[in-house]
Amino acid sequence: MRWLRDGWTQDLRHAVRALRRSPGFTLVAVGTLGLALGANAGIFSVVDAVLLRQLPFPQPDRLVYIGGTAPGSDLPPEFDLSTEFFLQYQEQSKLLEGIAPYEDFTNTLRVGDRAERVRMAVSTPSLFPTLGVAPVLGRVPLPEDEDRVALLSHGLWQSWFGGDTAVIGRSYYIAGRDRTVVGVMGPDFRFPVDGATLWITDVMRPEDIEPGRFGMALVGRMRPGVGMPDLERELAALAQRLPERFGGSPGYAELIRKHRPVVRPLEEELTGDVAGPLWVLFGSVAVVLLIACANVGNLFLVRAERRQRELAVRRAIGAARLQLFRGQITEAAVVALLAGALAMLLAWVSVPLYLRFVPPDVPRIGDVEVRWGTLLFTGVVSALAAFLCGVLPALRASEPSLDRLRDGSRGSTARRHWARDGLVVAQTALALVLLTGSALLLRSHQKMRNVDPGYDTRDLFTFQIAPEGDHLDDAASYARFHLAFKERLEQLPGVQAVGIVDHVPLNEGYANLRFLPAERSGDSDAGVRLGFNSVTGDYFSTMGIRLLEGRVFTPEEQLNNPGYVIVNRAAANLLWPGQSALGRRLKREDVDAWETVIGVVGDVMQDNFRDPAEPAVYYPLVGQPPADWQVLSPAYVVKTPRAETIAAEVLALVREVAPGAPMYRVFTMEALAAETRLPLAFTMLTLGVVSLLAVILGTVGQ
Repeated sequence: MRWLRDGWTQDLRHAVRALRRSPGFTLVAVGTLGLALGANAGIFSVVDAVLLRQLPFPQPDRLVYIGGTAPGSDLPPEFDLSTEFFLQYQEQSKLLEGIAPYEDFTNTLRVGDRAERVRMAVSTPSLFPTLGVAPVLGRVPLPEDEDRVALLSHGLWQSWFGGDTAVIGRSYYIAGRDRTVVGVMGPDFRFPVDGATLWITDVMRPEDIEPGRFGMALVGRMRPGVGMPDLERELAALAQRLPERFGGSPGYAELIRKHRPVVRPLEEELTGDVAGPLWVLFGSVAVVLLIACANVGNLFLVRAERRQRELAVRRAIGAARLQLFRGQITEAAVVALLAGALAMLLAWVSVPLYLRFVPPDVPRIGDVEVRWGTLLFTGVVSALAAFLCGVLPALRASEPSLDRLRDGSRGSTARRHWARDGLVVAQTALALVLLTGSALLLRSHQKMRNVDPGYDTRDLFTFQIAPEGDHLDDAASYARFHLAFKERLEQLPGVQAVGIVDHVPLNEGYANLRFLPAERSGDSDAGVRLGFNSVTGDYFSTMGIRLLEGRVFTPEEQLNNPGYVIVNRAAANLLWPGQSALGRRLKREDVDAWETVIGVVGDVMQDNFRDPAEPAVYYPLVGQPPADWQVLSPAYVVKTPRAETIAAEVLALVREVAPGAPMYRVFTMEALAAETRLPLAFTMLTLGVVSLLAVILGTVGQ
């Protein structure tokens, strides 16, 4: 083994000397390979943190998301479940060790004179043992705590309370009531979203269940040795017993008959839609690395061609083919080693800059950094790159033509080797693949920019406030407050119109319920699932949403709803195809009161610019029944050419009218539109940069 070690040492010294004698070649080869390896190292750092790193929970492979699907129903292809599913699974599943619902939302936290809207999550006390987590201070909620306690995130504990351990046992105004802080979670606990700062508990009792109120995400922990197919079969059988236990309409029973459980790893559920684009980007930079390897391999082939006489002399005086092969592959290894070092430097510098442009909703993006895993990955890929760059030139160098010695020529580089032609063809094809992908993304982005969402995004400022006080105790009192504040906003300089909406487009999706048209009143299961929203009459004109038929709500109807609603065109066509919707009646599945359609408006893209507009029903600020219908903190939409600068004046007005009320979700509609397009724009930009890099690298070595 000593001769082998000494041989490699000698080859390494020869390789270093040879590369030093050709500084131009060395710089180009190291720079080309280093750029490609740096791109791979940077994207790997993101993929590792977001997709590859395990969740910070014990035995995360046993944690699963539990949802449902019902082919042939009007529900989405996949949907979150309802309370009866949770109770049934919790009490009767033999394959689940624990199960808990979860939901994140925004609500008010008040500590002394400071009040802000913060991101919270709600669940049952079973969430924490199911995930296998414990607080760093205090305890987890217990069933007997019901809905009276809260847990703080580590970041909130530090920023709001200065890390004071005396916070345990104190009560604060959290999400509408006083709750006692019982624990502080560790800095790694950010379930179910990165921005969650508080966790509150809820109580779910069988007697309170209304079957079919879907929208509850479930997380479960499987028992050791249980597979997801086994769990799916058990949950399917348990779900079929729900109508027998909890009742419900015949339509609900039919829905349960169609129901199939959806069980997948929790990690896959939390990464959401980002996995696909990230893997595409990772594959793209891998293609760039292949192009760089082909180019550097071409450089080595040219170098081997020019050294044919030198290699022939060494072969003639007794050098074995293995020695010649090993010498050439060692040069490639030295180049790859230097390129790997350059790649780590580039990744260390570029990743923090790159993260500034990443969409903020990418899960675990705050965990991205250049770590030891990136170094190991870069080392392995550098070794692979050395082999790819050096194997063909090394094979060529190990078989020098002895004819070069007889004619005294150093050989000609004009005759291109077949391998060089093949490498040029391969790198050109790979570059074309990337350019084609970039062109398709650019086309999709242009289509998204040119789409008509059904409303205008220019010169629109939007925000929400959360007023509180003893005078706000029912739906009508909240409606009076918001209408009065709307009038104050209209008096600000430059304000042209003000509208109010419960769920502002591009920021919040519709709530969904089943509606029954009067024409099908004999069949209680003939209802159609529609979105619904609450608005004031000025909302449509402020947003530029067209009124197609009828009229909008009057101010009096906002306070004393006589049973009027407005529908969009999609809902009108769905419920009364080919007929006028004006004067038609419909009702929600959870109330007995019928509502009359007084207007039809244009469709709007509520969630994004990709999905078609949903059928929707619009209510006034006071709906039916008023006792259960309270629009506490809707969004204000202000039409003004000063949309970018009016925030300070609006905040001053809020402080005057509702002292202490948090003002939050402050946007311009143009900013919301840009944020909606950001994921596609980010992917397009990244792939475009990668494609440009591929084209640049594709010019090297030809």
